[in-house]
Parts: sequence; C-alpha cells; structure tokens
Amino acid sequence: MSRIAKQPVQIPNGVEVTIKNNLILFKGPKGETEMNVHESVTINKEENIINLEINETNSAMAGTMRSLINNNVIGVSEGYEKKLNLVGVGYKAEIKNKQLHLALGFSHPVIYEYESEIEITTPSPTEIIVKGINKQRVGQISAEIRAFRPPEPYKGKGVKYSDENIIRKEAKKK
Repeated sequence: MSRIAKQPVQIPNGVEVTIKNNLILFKGPKGETEMNVHESVTINKEENIINLEINETNSAMAGTMRSLINNNVIGVSEGYEKKLNLVGVGYKAEIKNKQLHLALGFSHPVIYEYESEIEITTPSPTEIIVKGINKQRVGQISAEIRAFRPPEPYKGKGVKYSDENIIRKEAKKK
C-alpha cells in the first residue's frame, strides 16, 4: 500500500459523504458530485474520516482513489479555481451568455462555449478566472483556453497562467 493511500481523508464540517457499494456521493456548500471506486479498494467511513483498504495483494489504484476522494471533498467544500492572464496589445476577454469571447490578435474573435458546472469570470479584460468543484474539469478548461494562444518566448505574448513563469529568449542580433 502506498504512503498516500495510508493517509486518512478528513471530511470538513458541512460536507456529507455517502457510500453505496462502489459509488461515493459528496455533498457540500459548493455543490454535489459522485465518484465510482475501483473494485480493488474498500472504503471505511468513521464519523469525519475516510480510510482505504486494499482487497487484492498489489493494487496501484489505492493511492489514486485516495487522491480522487480528497479532491472531491475539497471541491464540494472550497472549490477549485485557476487564473489566466492575457498578455499582448489588444488582447481581451469577455463573457456573453455562457460563452467566453477572446480577442487574441487573430482576424476573428475566438468563442469558447463551456458547460454550466464551470463558472468563468473576467474581473478585468486581461484576466480570466475559471472556477468549479471538479479539479480535473477546471484544469482541462484552463488548458483549452490557454491552447488558443500559448505564450511565446520572445515577447511573452499569449494566454498564460497567473503563476506561470515564461522563460524568455533574446532576440536575433545583427
């Protein structure tokens, strides 16, 4: 059993966890979600702690399942968010009826539609915040938005994560 799988998952106040066979339901202030558990892992819930046990001799899924359970608990209690910055002259973003409209220096605006479980806000024209309860979906949507115009190494123009450090290159010399 891995070191990660041995650690118990703490359930904060306000979060309900229901276990039915191989399905776990998470309910908290930010929303609710569910997760299927691998059959090689057994889950024991005691008051506000979840422990994992392995049914088979060598299960690589125990650490993964523990991390996914922890991510869902954090998601329904606090939620996840990623911040993106637009760097470049004329680059801007705005939300219009569940669509993110981006002006990224192309001849046309880039329109990105997203599902209702994710919340995207633009506090300023050069800032995008992606929020949600599912860590994987928040990261995936952030990566899709960044992929429209990844930052380039010479001027640093493009869509970048707010905590991302772009390694700059020197321009060609005469």
